[in-house]
Parts: sequence; C-alpha cells; structure tokens
Amino acid sequence: MAEPLVLLPEMMCDARLYSAQVAAFSNEICVTIAPVTQGERIEEIASNLLDQLPKRFALAGLGFGAMVAMEILRRAPDRVSRIALMCTNAQAETPQMAAAREPHIIAARTGRLAEAARGHIRAEHLAPGGFAATVLAAYTQMALDLGSEVFVRQSRAMQRRRDQQSTLRKCKVPTLILCGAEDTLMSAKHHSFMAELIPYAKLVVIEGAGHLPPLEQPEETNDALKAWMKQPLVLRS
Repeated sequence: MAEPLVLLPEMMCDARLYSAQVAAFSNEICVTIAPVTQGERIEEIASNLLDQLPKRFALAGLGFGAMVAMEILRRAPDRVSRIALMCTNAQAETPQMAAAREPHIIAARTGRLAEAARGHIRAEHLAPGGFAATVLAAYTQMALDLGSEVFVRQSRAMQRRRDQQSTLRKCKVPTLILCGAEDTLMSAKHHSFMAELIPYAKLVVIEGAGHLPPLEQPEETNDALKAWMKQPLVLRS
C-alpha cells in the first residue's frame, strides 16, 4: 500500500466524513482529504485539485466527491493508480433533478441552510435505526460549517455535471464501486450498472448502511477500502 490515498468528500461534507478512514490508513500511507468546495463546475474543481495533488495517487470519493473523482480520472488517467467510487452517479443530471435543486438553493440563500442540506440528504437516505439521527446531525453540522455559498456552488456544479459513462468504460485500474444496501438516493442497482461498465471493478454493497457508509458502517467501509488498496495494479494494455 505505497500510493498516497486521496479522499474526496460528499457534497456539504468535510474531513469529518472520513475520520474512521484516516484513523485506519494514516499509519501506513499518506492520506489526504481534498476539499471539493471551490469552483462553479466539476471540471473546474477537478482541474484545481490536479494542480495540488501528488504525481500519482489512489483516489476515492463519495457522492459529489466521486463525481469529481471521475472527472479527475477523465482528465488525468495516468495519475490515478486506482479509484473507489462510493454512493454516486455516473450519469448527467436530468432536467427534473436539476429543477428539484432550485428550492434548496433558494433556502440556502435565504438563511435556511440546514433545511437546504437536509433536502439533499434526508433521514430516509440512511439506514433506519437509532444511529441514523446521529449521522444526520453530523452531516447537518458539516453543512452548516461549510456555509450557504458552498451549498449553492456545489448544487450548481451538480446540475451541470457531464455524463461519465465513457470515462468508466475506459478505466483500466483497480476499481471499487461501493454503496449502502439501504441508500435510496443512489441505489445499489445503479452501482451494479456502474460496475459492469468498468473492466476491473469490484462491487461492494454495505449492509446496514445508506448514503453515508463511512459514518454508518465505518469498519465495513474500511475493510472494503483496504482490500481495494491491496489489489495489484493492473497493467495498461
């Protein structure tokens, strides 16, 4: 596990999303949590990160962060040694989905950021149980700390994102596709479809988790990431 590991957070999340992963990996490898908060478009965010990241690295992202990861892979495939895409969508935003974000953008701009954030990730997107309330509270606090301007920028970037299916078809590095079994925001069925696009992908579905497995099931998420990091590098044809 020699490569540095770069982790990209979900929309309106920060390093706290990956606290269990940092604890598990940082004694063995260099772990960087790169912010995805700057830029009006995913392309701009990816370009800015590539200027700052190591020459070659393992890349993992969740949700919005995974969308940025796919754009990094599209732009600089030779710099990505392996990729993990968690709880995400490789397809472009539909007009209906883009329109549905507008009320949340208005809420964020009018002092109702907590309401806006919970419009993006709701209780029903997490695995049911007493721990869901704790996870949702942690997510909401991260969103409040990041602020309304970040919410608006990330929402606009989501609306304008490109379809990355062709990027996944061209992927030639060890790939982990991970999702929560009870994620109703990004379904396991969609992740199975993504995994079929990639020649070397492994699909892992985390039981007892919804849209935020690193917080809901941190040990199981760590196990999947460790297995992915230990996979031998695939030689490019």
